Amino acid sequence: MSKRATGSNEHGGAYGRPLRVPDGPLSKVGPGTPCGELLRRYWHPVALSAKVIDRPQKVRILGEDLILFRDGKGKPGLLAPHCAHRGTSLYYGKVDEHGIRCCYHGWLFDVEGRCIDQPCEPGGGQNKGLVRQPWYPVEERYGMVFAYMGPLNKKPVLPRWRVLEDLQEGETLFVHGYTGIGVGADDTIEVIPFNWLQNWENIMDPFHVPMLHTRHRAIQYTAAAGNLPEVTFKYTDLGVNYVAHRVGSDGTKVERVSSVVFPNLVLVPDQQLDVTGPTRYVRWLVPADDENHILFHVMHVPAGMDGQAMFDLSSRPRAMGTDKPWSEMTEDEHQRFPTDWEAMHSQGSIACHAAEHLVSSDVGIGMLRRLLRQQIKVVEDGGDPIGVSYGSEDEYLDSYAGNYLMAASE
Repeated sequence: MSKRATGSNEHGGAYGRPLRVPDGPLSKVGPGTPCGELLRRYWHPVALSAKVIDRPQKVRILGEDLILFRDGKGKPGLLAPHCAHRGTSLYYGKVDEHGIRCCYHGWLFDVEGRCIDQPCEPGGGQNKGLVRQPWYPVEERYGMVFAYMGPLNKKPVLPRWRVLEDLQEGETLFVHGYTGIGVGADDTIEVIPFNWLQNWENIMDPFHVPMLHTRHRAIQYTAAAGNLPEVTFKYTDLGVNYVAHRVGSDGTKVERVSSVVFPNLVLVPDQQLDVTGPTRYVRWLVPADDENHILFHVMHVPAGMDGQAMFDLSSRPRAMGTDKPWSEMTEDEHQRFPTDWEAMHSQGSIACHAAEHLVSSDVGIGMLRRLLRQQIKVVEDGGDPIGVSYGSEDEYLDSYAGNYLMAASE
């Protein structure tokens, strides 16, 4: 058998190399997929509350196309798109006080899918109570509409985050949905065109910070970030933390803690090491489907400051070697001054784990993937994954993420 047929390539030549095959169990998010069933056991933000009005809008989450709207009583609803009567899309429906009415024959569904009117039928539909439009539970918190897309008998409480509840006097919360990762974005929620896991696990890779963000072409955050940190990784009750000891420009030692929290949350400290204390924001990386995801970001805004301006400064930094925002850079500038976006997007729409060569600095990546596989197995075996709670809605989730000053002897 020829070397081409066997895929043998001991000299490292490109000819005959194996095809790149994505890691399906971790990357696929649709109904019935291993990771998709894990993700469906949690609440996910699907839209900004301010953007959910009486006009129906299309939403794509976890590989499903849905219709989101707010009825005349102010309640949001998330329904399957095709009307239970003849399959016309409810995107063209009309919203009234009680729900959404299909444009084709006027069937009316409330926010939980109950059919409450069939105007072409005698008496408004004597058997309308037998019809239910598929629906998902939704709740609002922190300026976002959250959806639960799993089995109803396993629906947990919508989590509260202490970092978003403990506001100082005069502080407010700013919420944004955006393409992010250093990219100039407008108020429209766009999708990021690669698999969500590539973005999520990037947080457990502290060693890319001194290389990509500092030494490669330009100092994208601070010069001090160019020093290789001392790092330890730890499993937590909610996910994985990395603890990096860094030295600021003034010689101050800082313990920098970043967290990934199941199922898809990120809590990262300020890039400026002199901004100490717990992190001030939480970010959700929500899969739209296998090859696209959306970011939702909630952050503290100090008294007297403008949330949009603060967001622009902290989450959309100037572009790394030029005076232009990322969105205005030329292709030549993107090639010379790459950011997280270029690094992750160029891995492909779904990264091929089998083609990687992980080394000692990738410990955090390995730990996160291992925990993700473990939690998939927990759900497959009928258990509850980490971080879900069926208790009181007054409970808070905590993360130790932040920048913390270290004693001189440490």
